Amino acid sequence: MVLIAGVDEAGKGSVIGEMCVSGVMTSDEKVIERLGLRDSKKLTRKQRQKLAVRIEKDADKIIVLTVSASQIDELRKVMTMNRIMVLCTAKVLEELKPEIAYLDSPDVKPERFKEHVAKSYRHNTEIISEHRADENYPIVAAASIIAKVERDRLIEDLKERTGYEIGSGYPSDPKTKRFMEEWIQTHETYPSFVRKTWKTAERLLQEKRASTKLYEQSRC
Repeated sequence: MVLIAGVDEAGKGSVIGEMCVSGVMTSDEKVIERLGLRDSKKLTRKQRQKLAVRIEKDADKIIVLTVSASQIDELRKVMTMNRIMVLCTAKVLEELKPEIAYLDSPDVKPERFKEHVAKSYRHNTEIISEHRADENYPIVAAASIIAKVERDRLIEDLKERTGYEIGSGYPSDPKTKRFMEEWIQTHETYPSFVRKTWKTAERLLQEKRASTKLYEQSRC
């Protein structure tokens, strides 16, 4: 049997919380195909959770690499987000060591992403990198579901821990934006679970500081 793996992420574009990079490996691709998987973004949370249980039962091995908001901020001081994805993907593959790996490329040039991962990875694996690989390959859809379920769990834990409604954590989510706007009104900076290097976070902080400066000038 050939060891086949799929790798995908959840939370790469989020301004709040962790990014999860998941790898799912099987020696019998038909077992995964029979689950009828599709991209996690097209499933409800309950559907993802149910499918994750079945994937965990049927897969040979599952790896989830979690990268915190503060780790992403530190790494972005010296490298791009795409480079971070290369290193995370290579790390997941190092744990799995498949013979064939299907990657959902975050790079606009999938072939370039493949080459960079291959250079950062020490084993002899055939790598296929494509856009929308989670729609084209069930094994990548499985990785997408596992990553999204773990990311959902971490966001829910964060809400319970902090007592704040932070939404999904993505900049386009009104709840997330509202949380950040309200937080910055009463704090000098963001909490550790906010990615401070994100444009949304930087813009809101700049607007707050500009507003404070105008207020102080008006009092003089």
